Amino acid sequence: MIERRRTRVVKVGSLALGGANPIRVQSMTNTDTRNVAATVAQIRQLEETGCELVRVAVPDMEAAAKLGEIKRQIAIPLVADIHYNHKLALRALEEGVDKLRLNPGNIAKREHLEEIVRAARDRGVPIRVGVNSGSLPQEILAKYEGPTPEGLVEAALREIEILEANGFFEIVVSLKASEVLLMIEAYRLFAKERDYPLHLGVTEAGGGDAGIVKSALGIGTLLQEGLGDTIRVSLTGDPVREVEVAYEILKALGLRRRGVEIVSCPTCGRTLIDLERLAAEVRARLRGLTLPIKVALMGCPVNGLGEAGRADVGLVGSRGGGTLYLRGKMVKRVPEAEIVDELVALVLHYDEARS
Repeated sequence: MIERRRTRVVKVGSLALGGANPIRVQSMTNTDTRNVAATVAQIRQLEETGCELVRVAVPDMEAAAKLGEIKRQIAIPLVADIHYNHKLALRALEEGVDKLRLNPGNIAKREHLEEIVRAARDRGVPIRVGVNSGSLPQEILAKYEGPTPEGLVEAALREIEILEANGFFEIVVSLKASEVLLMIEAYRLFAKERDYPLHLGVTEAGGGDAGIVKSALGIGTLLQEGLGDTIRVSLTGDPVREVEVAYEILKALGLRRRGVEIVSCPTCGRTLIDLERLAAEVRARLRGLTLPIKVALMGCPVNGLGEAGRADVGLVGSRGGGTLYLRGKMVKRVPEAEIVDELVALVLHYDEARS
């Protein structure tokens, strides 16, 4: 059992971060924010996949002016990602966003930051202090001779202290880097300094397997240590995949259950059915199901009987077919050609089948 570090609670719209609340899953759109229809369509896809708050880029005033229209058409909290221009943050607040993300490396003037803080405080909108190893202030890079964990923490604390000096404490913090070990150590160091909720992520993790592995290692290590209140898996491509991977990380650590968890053996010479094909078909057929259910797909009885016994729905393969199990009890033996249909039917009717 993972013992989570208790942080203060920060409200993002109606969503609570930190404390004993579930670790929240978020993502960021890759549409042009000025294109309201495309952005709303993508956010709705993310919502369906389980995304609980979504961030959008705000590169200019035209994009900022569209935020209210976007927010009115979605069901999850909207976060505005702001860089360089403090006026974009002020307009985003006017449009009713639920949270701001600011980067300490590029809101240069203290008076501009203080203006944002006053407006956010008046509206009850939290701010994420989002430090990134790729955009640290030049004086910090010079002091530490490049991006270091200590430099990331110092950059975060500099901005946090300005917020705190202005009576603002609705703060979420991230200290992201594309290097996994750098990111891990930065979060560990910061956790000793403040109790604000932590947003975890490996920035610019890449795409495909490499990005998933880096994200799982960085985010997963910290979650296992009890750190982290919200996560984003940063992958090149469709952000829906980010949400799917985020839940896989949380499920693997026993921190959240949403959708189907599939356990399948790696196959060996004892496997007498085409398990790779069957597993792919089952995964495709059950994708999008929100019911938290564990499915074991095993190629032979050696480990199969134990795994099937612990799963909600299980398959143990044998020559020409396999045996299906429901909550550890044998249901029936089916030929290989019928396995997918029969197993999917058991999953889809799981609640009524177990009663």
